Amino acid sequence: MYINGEKVEARGGAWFPVYDPSTEEIIAEVPDGGAAEVDRAVAAAKAAFETGPWAQSTAQDRGRLLFKLAERIRSEAPRLAELESRNSGKPIVEAEFDVNDTSTCFEYYGGLATKVLGHVNPVPDNALSLSLREPVGVAGQIIPWNYPLLMAAWKLAPALAAGCTCVLKPAEQTPLTVLEMADWLAEIGFPPGVVNIVTGFGETAGAPLVAHPDVNKVAFTGSAAVGKLIVKSAADTVKRVTLELGGKSPNIFFADADFEAAVDGALFGVFINQGEVCSAGSRILVEKPIYSKFVEAMVEKSKRIKLGAPLDRETKMGPVVSKDQYDRVREYQEIGKREAKLAAGGGRSAAHAKGYYLEPTIFADVSNNARIAREEIFGPVASVIPFEGEAEAIRIANDTPYGLAAAVWSRDIFRAFRTVKALRAGIVWVNHMQPTYVEAPWGGYKQSGFGRELGPWGIEEYLETKQVYVNLNESPIGWY
Repeated sequence: MYINGEKVEARGGAWFPVYDPSTEEIIAEVPDGGAAEVDRAVAAAKAAFETGPWAQSTAQDRGRLLFKLAERIRSEAPRLAELESRNSGKPIVEAEFDVNDTSTCFEYYGGLATKVLGHVNPVPDNALSLSLREPVGVAGQIIPWNYPLLMAAWKLAPALAAGCTCVLKPAEQTPLTVLEMADWLAEIGFPPGVVNIVTGFGETAGAPLVAHPDVNKVAFTGSAAVGKLIVKSAADTVKRVTLELGGKSPNIFFADADFEAAVDGALFGVFINQGEVCSAGSRILVEKPIYSKFVEAMVEKSKRIKLGAPLDRETKMGPVVSKDQYDRVREYQEIGKREAKLAAGGGRSAAHAKGYYLEPTIFADVSNNARIAREEIFGPVASVIPFEGEAEAIRIANDTPYGLAAAVWSRDIFRAFRTVKALRAGIVWVNHMQPTYVEAPWGGYKQSGFGRELGPWGIEEYLETKQVYVNLNESPIGWY
């Protein structure tokens, strides 16, 4: 682990294995951290925030360090992408995009660090009223396994730009690239205690981090079930919380959409990164005039999705991340066979004797009340739902406890924008699905969480607002 500027083991010497999901083989072991390591990391972060060099750092200082980190990540991109691909199972081409986006995120917040502005408040008195923006303090950050290095950047970059210090817990399945990055922090110039990385499991490392009284803010990306536990725990110390909890995103196709582009968008929206995407368009809503043709085209094109070794540049889908996730998705494949019509896939890839490989699976004639249409699967399973007309499409799309993302496909700009306005989701794409930019806000409605990451919205989540009143009258108040 990385605590107070040093690589350390867990007390007691406990370790746990990290696997390559394409071979099921152990590729590393990392320390099994717990409450003791969290205490140590939080103490280091608190000291760095209150009394260390970081406490005296300027916005320019912080921005320059983030630029240096971005540059170092770019220089190590091939090695990081290969490690990310091996550890997570994602295709190497996607891992390369992720590493590039990681650098871009640090660069963006390096520039934004000097753009945090206060405000002069007009008040009806002979006084000066100011609003100052200050860092919230120690940030506890818990990230998922689907985009390991990129999710670390989404959490660390805005917090560091704001002047916070951080304790980051990566997912136990995919800690390797974040630990590689930790090797460079001191060399780049980050003072000890500013960034701390504790490896371990949710129950033994994540929970103590959330509950810790010296953690001022928690940022979490993961499941809704864990997010609810975090909110309850954080309430005991009344700390600020932001949550990104995934979804069951509708991908809506009207009959007038560009047909070929739409079919590609449906497949890409749900099968990118093996479907392990919080915004995956796993509910595919298709207007009835094109429904049968659309399902047939999806099935035919899905046969061309190449499953293979993550480091093979021709691979479009690798294995899911772990045995637990493999078993979870297999269970949903079987549930779907009882609830709907299996149109494609539906099982393990027969071409792979080892590894957690699953076929891209398409269910047709799905009811929006089916479990496969309501529960987040987080794997390569698509539910195709027919609809008739704009009003029904909107009703079905919004009939979900989630509200992270959605997409609308139509050549009719008026219908497209009517639908955009009616959808209860934090991100809506038109005639595309999944493009994500650091400049734009990311987050959801309803049980997809609250708060926003990325863009100027991301840094706002790590800032406090302080009102300052300056009396400009020389005479006494005259109260007595």
